[in-house]
Amino acid sequence: MSEVWRFIDSKKQGPAYNMALDEALLNWHSEGKIPPTIRFYGWEPATLSIGYFQRVAKEIRMEAVREKQLGFVRRPTGGRGVLHEHELTYSVIVSEAHPAMPKTVTEAYRVISTGLLEGFKALGLNAYFAVPDSEKEREALKKPRSAVCFDAPSYYELVVEGKKIAGSAQTRQKGVILQHGSILLDIDEEKLFDLFQYRSDRLRERMQRAFSQKAVAINALRKEPVTLDEASRAFKQGFEKGLGIQLVPYQLSESEEKEVQSLAKSRYESDEWNFRR
Repeated sequence: MSEVWRFIDSKKQGPAYNMALDEALLNWHSEGKIPPTIRFYGWEPATLSIGYFQRVAKEIRMEAVREKQLGFVRRPTGGRGVLHEHELTYSVIVSEAHPAMPKTVTEAYRVISTGLLEGFKALGLNAYFAVPDSEKEREALKKPRSAVCFDAPSYYELVVEGKKIAGSAQTRQKGVILQHGSILLDIDEEKLFDLFQYRSDRLRERMQRAFSQKAVAINALRKEPVTLDEASRAFKQGFEKGLGIQLVPYQLSESEEKEVQSLAKSRYESDEWNFRR
């Protein structure tokens, strides 16, 4: 019998709610209240999320975020800026002590991302893991040049036809791994690059060109575009196959819902959290 994990499909939610629910799931799992959980969600409105360590004043053009009427939130995970618009977002919450989870971040990342790999295959895409070969590539990973997340593959990043196709970030707190990330269906590069600060227009152009060569969305690789529902089905199946688990749908209880709303308000809607660096 395969192990039963919980599956939550939140549909489209606001940015503060999305981050609050991921954090609440981590807390509940650490307290033994829920089994390991996989969650799928979307964003309403489209949102720029930034990594835990990013500095807003130095890296982000907040006037562009407001002008485009985007949501804005700081994630509890590291990594760089992501525009959540035409995508399926996933999160995985599982104990560090789970027998299937390796001790190191990169190895655990690879195991969890096997679910993504199988999801891409279910959509007919030939995805594989990028592993940096040379010392130079490994060094480059330690010093990301850009504030944009999909700029370069990192260890065990998922790649199709040589281009990065999913961006993920991980945090470990209270003995629990939270990994979440974006599965891009389509991408608006102009809009994305408008949201960041650059030293010059030439630098922006150069980075945007490099980005086009390194990142790709699912629908750019398929004759038939994928709908959100199709993607959701494919990746649910992918996680079940990749992790050897059975996903059972779950709806939050009223008290769980209240707790998430309260965390969304106190933390993820607060300027102190979102702008503090």
